[in-house]
Amino acid sequence: MAIPRYLAERLTPDFGFYLRADELLAQKQSEWQHIEVFDNALFGRVMRIDGCFMTSERDEFFYHEPMVHLPAIAHPGPRSALVVGGGDGGAVEELLKHPSMERVVLAELDGAVIDMARKWLDGIHHGALDDPRVEIRLGDARALIEAGGELFDQIVLDLTDPFGPALDLYTVEFYQACRKRLASGGVLSLHLGSPIHLPQSMARIAASLREAFPIVRPYLQYVPLYGTLWCMAVASDSTDPALLSSETVDARIAERGLGGLQLYNGATHQALLAQPNFVRDLLARPAQPIHRGGSLPEAMDPEDLPKIAVLPV
Repeated sequence: MAIPRYLAERLTPDFGFYLRADELLAQKQSEWQHIEVFDNALFGRVMRIDGCFMTSERDEFFYHEPMVHLPAIAHPGPRSALVVGGGDGGAVEELLKHPSMERVVLAELDGAVIDMARKWLDGIHHGALDDPRVEIRLGDARALIEAGGELFDQIVLDLTDPFGPALDLYTVEFYQACRKRLASGGVLSLHLGSPIHLPQSMARIAASLREAFPIVRPYLQYVPLYGTLWCMAVASDSTDPALLSSETVDARIAERGLGGLQLYNGATHQALLAQPNFVRDLLARPAQPIHRGGSLPEAMDPEDLPKIAVLPV
């Protein structure tokens, strides 16, 4: 009998979790990172990058639907969007559900992620990566955004965790550059991390966002593949999702013909934005914004965390 293979992810020195890899379907060491796709009985096909579980077929809607639709529904009718990261195509697929959407630019550093997703993760992107409304740009997203030019109604920062080179995309300066690329009433969404396992990191990212935008609305969602409660946020000059009633959200979903949503509706819109007291307290405390060249010690590269030892029963 074959010995089961388990893959572990360590979020902090004190917490982590594992998934059984029933079959390793593909892996590649690109110029930038190590990418794997494997099958799991609970989650279906799973993508892991540099030891971090990124997305899976069966739980991706827990992440992609609130990341995309909560800000998109707050906007009167997004026609253009920029996705930074997100090479699995899940955010792109959700954006294209909006009938007003005419153009989506996917800015991905690593073309190997897109190649792997095209071949193995159709259950996540459903062909969206090859939709004629989608333009894929490979390279440094920071340089793309800071170069100026086209304005977007919606920007989705679907990024890897804030360590290493990715930390530059969590800074005040980057958020200010993103603000300049938003059209009037435009919305930006991103993830802030876990308020349970990385609370100071989350608070500092939120503080950085507030340095760049007058409206910042954090919201919470449990993501099964991440093993914890996860925080996202919407930022804008003038569009505030907190002003929408559940009835208004449901009416806009119906008007736009957004069928097949598994999580997002008027009631969950309100629930996502509701903050438990410990999160309110965390976000109310002073936190140091992250500036270019700074550090975020709490968010650690998994390679720098203690090695895992499996102890006999």
